[in-house]
Amino acid sequence: MSMENFAPVMFAGLIVIMLIGFPVAFSLSALGLLCGFYAIYMGWFPAAFMSALPLNVFGILSNELLLAIPFFTLMGAILEKCGLAEDMLDSMGQLFGPVRGGLGYSVIIVGFILGAITGTVAGQVIAMAMISLPVMMRYGYNMRYATGVLAASGTITQLVPPSLVLVVLADQLGASVGDMYKGAWGPSILQVLLFALYTFLLSRIKPSHVPGVPKEARTLSGFQLWAKCLRGIIPSAILIFAVLGSMGGLPGINTAICTPTEAGAMGAVGAMILAAIHRRLTWDLIKGAMTGTMRITAMVVFILIGSRVFSLVFQGVEGGKWIEHLLSDLPGGQIGFLLAVNVFIFFLAFFLDFFEIAFIILPLLGPVADKLGINMVWFGVLLCVNMQTSFMHPPFGFALFYLRGISDTLFKNGALPRKVLSSDIYLGSIPWVILQLLLVVIVIFFPQTVTVFLDKEQKVDIDKVQIETPVDAGYGNNNDNLDDLFKRANEPRK
Repeated sequence: MSMENFAPVMFAGLIVIMLIGFPVAFSLSALGLLCGFYAIYMGWFPAAFMSALPLNVFGILSNELLLAIPFFTLMGAILEKCGLAEDMLDSMGQLFGPVRGGLGYSVIIVGFILGAITGTVAGQVIAMAMISLPVMMRYGYNMRYATGVLAASGTITQLVPPSLVLVVLADQLGASVGDMYKGAWGPSILQVLLFALYTFLLSRIKPSHVPGVPKEARTLSGFQLWAKCLRGIIPSAILIFAVLGSMGGLPGINTAICTPTEAGAMGAVGAMILAAIHRRLTWDLIKGAMTGTMRITAMVVFILIGSRVFSLVFQGVEGGKWIEHLLSDLPGGQIGFLLAVNVFIFFLAFFLDFFEIAFIILPLLGPVADKLGINMVWFGVLLCVNMQTSFMHPPFGFALFYLRGISDTLFKNGALPRKVLSSDIYLGSIPWVILQLLLVVIVIFFPQTVTVFLDKEQKVDIDKVQIETPVDAGYGNNNDNLDDLFKRANEPRK
């Protein structure tokens, strides 16, 4: 076997080990080391080439940007457990309830708000399902719509800043986290509008699927209702603006006063304050949030180490050139490349989560996209939109698993009048996956949806650049030539 044919073999091996079910971080490291030893044996690169591996691993652990991951994870874990979702869903449900599809609108809006402050799909889906699913069943909502809107609204958290996914993508693509957050606002808002539009059309075509809640079922009205809504929204909005604004992640803010790590730390403190406001800041809450943060951070680090072992050997056998030649020759230029990559990512997301895709696949695609002249922020946000579907499409969508588990628990506890069928959960997710894919197509063909909020690049005309040299500083005058100036500059001043 020649070195030119070994890169495709490594890539095929990568796909196989990711499908066998063994933890990706360890199987990836084993594959990388095995291929590295074989490459040394074949003489494709010297043994000293692998000496760069410890330095690469140390570089991962000393990356200050990745330190933002545990802070944002801790912020989300605290807010997930402090009862914010329950208060918002209760007030929003009563506010929009009388409208046909009103409970659906409230789930979408609360999902968007929680997505901006929690960042965890599991907690968001479970919290919203516990509150809204019994209410939707009580008032006759179509089961497939109810399960679909709950799962889809939970996945919004992957795209809405300050999403953990965007931090990882920014690191892998070498882009600014603040710019990545700004770029994600357009698709985030578009996604909410698409979800709301689907609910509106369904309420007109099949009004029996999304009926309004009877007026007598509301326990609050008038000022009390609005006060409860604002009590949940205003503190959350302050936290969002403080975290994102401090790192330049909001449209119109061009100056960052904090690094992503500092902003994440501030967000974690703000989450504790919000939990205290809701009178739920307890030691058990903090302990549980820290335990969850520790597990996610350890998983991320080990996946990073495994991917770095594999990518080092893959680049050593010129795998990067093979990927570049494979993808840069696709018909259609940038659009053809983006369509092919998104189809590949969509099917890969059936089996992998976003961490694995971001750390393993993205380093192979990023250089090709950069060579084709694709804006890295646009590319990152586009892949983030696509990777949302990994939580939704059957049969391996994690959001569907969470919904399956919590619905069974609610039925056993007597909160649901009947059991939710798996077919309702899986079939109910399909329209929402289609809406997410529609958003992918919109972002591909209309990059302005991402770039509209980014800072405009300042173009400099090199032909008009003038360099003025101060010559009247005790060394000479305007008639001196450069040789005299340098000569005088080296003489001691009198």
